[in-house]
Amino acid sequence: MNHIQFKNTSIAYSDTGKGTAIVFLHGFLENQKMWNNLIAPFTKKNRVITIDLLGHGETECLGYVQSMEDNADAVHAVLAELRIRKAIFVGHSMGGYVALAFAEMHPDAVKGLVLLNSTAKADSDERKTNRDRAIKAVKQSYKGFVSMAITNLFSENNRERLNDQIEIVKKEALKTPLQAIVASLEGMKIRKDREVLLHLTPYPKMLILGEKDPVLDYEETKVQVENTNVELITFPDGHMSHIENQEELTGVLLQFFKKI
Repeated sequence: MNHIQFKNTSIAYSDTGKGTAIVFLHGFLENQKMWNNLIAPFTKKNRVITIDLLGHGETECLGYVQSMEDNADAVHAVLAELRIRKAIFVGHSMGGYVALAFAEMHPDAVKGLVLLNSTAKADSDERKTNRDRAIKAVKQSYKGFVSMAITNLFSENNRERLNDQIEIVKKEALKTPLQAIVASLEGMKIRKDREVLLHLTPYPKMLILGEKDPVLDYEETKVQVENTNVELITFPDGHMSHIENQEELTGVLLQFFKKI
């Protein structure tokens, strides 16, 4: 694990392989370890960068609200340190929001974009209310909130089958400090709608969704790529495609990277 200083904050990242750079960005309550079982096939032909976003993993908190733009700035600082001018971005859930913010701020630095169990839409009023409820819940019962939040990312029919993996994800999630959880929820709540990027950007794009995603409504989310050149991939399970559909996801990503 490597670290750089960004705004007096330590940002953790890993850098393996050679070739076109692929930047993997984890989701809320995750860290770069979520990619450990996935990235080996990609390091054979590509340079793979994984980054702990603000307040997650080994990266320190930056403030009481950590916006998607703040996270994108941290990602940009890592790429500047590594002298990477262009990369393909793969963002899971909140990592997708960060990748979109980065793409808006640094359009010439993006060679391709994969939104994994993510969306370009802003939070609806209902989702904003749910974020506020989550902030209250985590302040009242940190462990209870984290445990329930992680379980609820998997489709119901996978929760028993994948119980061991779910426990590992919970263990990692419990390393996320309370301040980071609240700051990230606040940051996701105020994020901009960036659907326009799906329509107007020139690089290859892919949206990967789970049909039984308990977090993102499948029918509602897939609508945003209609009449675009964004490739839509659908898996039959939940929000955690990198675990629930690991083999299929690896194959899909390998095909996507080959095109770029």
